[in-house]
Amino acid sequence: MIREGCLMIREGACGDDLSKHELPGYRAGVGIMLLSRENLVFVGRRIHMPPGLALWQMPQGGIDAGETPRQAVWRELREEVGTDRAEILGESRGWFYHEVSVEISQGMMGGKYRGNRQKWFAMRFIGADRDINIATDHPEFDAWKWLKP
Repeated sequence: MIREGCLMIREGACGDDLSKHELPGYRAGVGIMLLSRENLVFVGRRIHMPPGLALWQMPQGGIDAGETPRQAVWRELREEVGTDRAEILGESRGWFYHEVSVEISQGMMGGKYRGNRQKWFAMRFIGADRDINIATDHPEFDAWKWLKP
C-alpha cells in the first residue's frame, strides 16, 4: 500500500514491499549510473527538454515489451551513450517510482503516464572516452561530461 503524499516511492520507503506491486500510470524503465574508473558519474545534456526543467541527467529509458530490465539497460546504454563498454556492478532490489512534470507527462509521454517505475543499475565504464558516441541514430544528448557523485 502506498501512503498519500509520497513523491519518490521505493521498496520500504513509503509502505510495504512495492516490488510486488505494479502501480497503474507509471512507465516501466531503467536508469544507469555509469561510473568511470575514477568513480565519476556520466551525465548527458538532454536535447529535448521543456524550459525550466533540468537538462543534465544520467541515461535512462523505457523497457520495451518482452524485454527484461537487464536487456533494457544494455539497449539504453547503446542508444544514449553509444557504447556497451561497461559492466554491471549492481541493480536496485526494488523499483523506484516518481512522478514527472505535466510538461513531460503530456508532452514526451503523450499523456499515457504520470511518472516512471524504474530499476536502477550501477555500471562501470571500461572503455576510453573516445568509445562514447552520443551522436547515435536517435540522439537524446547533445553534450556529456563526467561529474563527482
